[in-house]
This record gives sequence, C-alpha cells and structure tokens, in this order.
Amino acid sequence: MVGFDQREAVAYHVFCQSVIDNASNPVQFLPLAENTIAGYKEVHTDGSNKFIYSRFLTPFLMNYSGWAIFADGDMVCQADISELWALRDESRAVQVVKHDYQTKANKKYLGNKNENYPRKNWSSLILWNCSHPDNKVLTPEFIQGQPGSYLHRFSWLPDELIGELPIEWNWLAIEYPDNAMAKLIHYTLGTPCFKDYSNESMSECWKEAYERSNEGFD
Repeated sequence: MVGFDQREAVAYHVFCQSVIDNASNPVQFLPLAENTIAGYKEVHTDGSNKFIYSRFLTPFLMNYSGWAIFADGDMVCQADISELWALRDESRAVQVVKHDYQTKANKKYLGNKNENYPRKNWSSLILWNCSHPDNKVLTPEFIQGQPGSYLHRFSWLPDELIGELPIEWNWLAIEYPDNAMAKLIHYTLGTPCFKDYSNESMSECWKEAYERSNEGFD
C-alpha cells in the first residue's frame, strides 16, 4: 500500500520506480487514492495529505489476511524491499521505526503545520501483520470515528505488539543528517518535487529516481 495524493502524484510514481529498481522479487503496489476505496468516506478535516487516515485501512483492504507494507508516497527506496519483508515478526501486530525527535521546522510542504507530538512519523512506514486479531478492530467505521492522535499512536494496541524496525528503513531527510546508508529516505517535510524542497538534504536521491522513471521520454 502506498499513500497517494493528487497534489504530489509524481511522488507516488517515483517511489514505486525506486522500489522496482532495487527489488529482487516481484512487487505489487496499491495506491491509497481516496476515490478508489469503496465503502470508506473521509470525514476527518485535519491532516496534510489525502491518505493520512486511509493507511489504517490496510488490514481491512487485505481482508485481515497475510502481511502488507504501507509507505507514505514521499519516499525513495534505496535497498531491496525484500530485506524489509524479511523482518516480519508474527508476534507483533505492526512494526515501525520508533522515531524520537523534535522537528526542525514548524511548517512543511504546501504550508501545512508541522507540530511535534508523541510517536511522530511512526505511522509513515508500517509493516502490517494484517491477520493479527488485534488489527481486526480497524474497520472503515472505526477509523472514521477515531481522531488522528489515537490512530497514529497505535492506541488500539498494547505497546508490546508494536515491533521496532531499524531506523534506516524510514530515514527522515532534513530532520536527520545525510545518510548514504539509508535504505528508505522519507522526505517528510517536502518531496523534492516541490520547489521549496528541490535542493534540500538528500534531494539528489529523489531526483535520480525521478530521472529513471522518465527514461525513454524526451
């Protein structure tokens, strides 16, 4: 599952390109585009993108079966996604990078507020155990009725069911120092497709993936 917002549609395609470039096994992408999710109507009025809540539909969309990866669209993958897939832990309901930081910026792309809050950016990359019984509460109706603070902190789960992933799998550009070893770069303040972020930290990695996604076109 990959977050999709028409305002930065190019970011989705570049992310998918970067995954394919480095993958050693077949991969399948499902864009979380609001108009394609039958049975779910977004009722929340907050949030900086169109998939800020629909990410929590992943177990429902998977019929509460198997595993899935959710990733924000504003990312670039620099490693084989199979390495992330291999980290699945059946004893956990979800696995995330457990960021613990204070943001450097009070605004991000498109003028959105960028506030500090507990477990910030934990939900931007999720390795979902869709069949875990504790995730069956995540129905469209349930998600529509919960505030962002509840969902993004994984408050429906006890802490011991929230597994931890290596930080290299959700490296926050600009917020963190440049890291050539980052497996997945997250442009959380703004994808380089936006003018204000086109030359920011680690933007060259995104631009390289963008160029590969446009090879063959003049």
